[in-house]
Amino acid sequence: MKHKGVAYGFLSGIMWALDTVFIGVILTHSMFVSTEQALFLAPLVGTFLHDTASSLWIAGYLSLKGELKAALSKIKTTSGRFVILGALLGGPLGMTFYVLAIKYLGSSYAASFSAVYPAVGAFFSFLILKDRLYPKNWVGLSISILFIILLGYSGSGAFSAQYGLGLLFIALCIFGWGMECVIVACGMKGDEITPEQSLQLRQLVSAVTYCTIILPSFGGWTLATEVITSKELFFIILVALAGSVSYLFYYKAIRKIGPTRAMSLNISYSAWAIFFRFLFFAQPFTFRMVFYCFMIIFGSVLTVAGKDEFNVTGFFKRFLNHHIKEANR
Repeated sequence: MKHKGVAYGFLSGIMWALDTVFIGVILTHSMFVSTEQALFLAPLVGTFLHDTASSLWIAGYLSLKGELKAALSKIKTTSGRFVILGALLGGPLGMTFYVLAIKYLGSSYAASFSAVYPAVGAFFSFLILKDRLYPKNWVGLSISILFIILLGYSGSGAFSAQYGLGLLFIALCIFGWGMECVIVACGMKGDEITPEQSLQLRQLVSAVTYCTIILPSFGGWTLATEVITSKELFFIILVALAGSVSYLFYYKAIRKIGPTRAMSLNISYSAWAIFFRFLFFAQPFTFRMVFYCFMIIFGSVLTVAGKDEFNVTGFFKRFLNHHIKEANR
């Protein structure tokens, strides 16, 4: 294993779990649930403000390093354009299709179906980047995805009359989320752009796209303005710091260990989120939830294992050879 890349991947998942838990709490405040329209717009407005704040956090970080001007200049490079394309697919487009899928499928089905995006990312990573996985890595990825689906599915979702449209939206969401990591990896393949610079472009492009296209298209500026003038904005800015750190580790992991393995570690946030909900909000959990979380993390570890790591056949061969030698003494 490339231990540094694996550490980055796990840290990205842990920090994204923090981000997810606290942004989830913020989105339950009255202004986000007061009407059916507000409930629909909440994820879009929340993501717009989150990515805008994250862009400012990253800009401040790069300014301290004296790299902000260099980061913005990467927009004109081939690598920068790859990052921008990935940002559009995974950010504004992916999230918008996910919200539309929730509208037509229900949150339970949408969340469960969307969990397969790492498999789509792994497939395209193999086709485009020749990022090969060993059979046990595929098993690990499948285990993680399966238990994320089981953890997220409540059985409370119900297909609407237009569920076919919902399936189309969730398919587009899965494609966007899966391809973001692969395309960003293409952009960072050389030394033309760093993970920090890539992240600056990603969050800036996402914020501008929400501001100029997504929110106006769905009539979201009324709610966005209400949030901007409320105390909730301060908490969103704080949460965006955790999100920025998560993305930074995620992009570093993509560069170190490739998109498929980075995704497999990042999606462990589903398990870490259970722990943080218990730690900060005393949300109860069951043995089943703990088991699912363990299997998600185990699957993530198995996905990034090297050829000679977690090799059961090799373990038994070494075990038998050891005992045969002992018996022959």
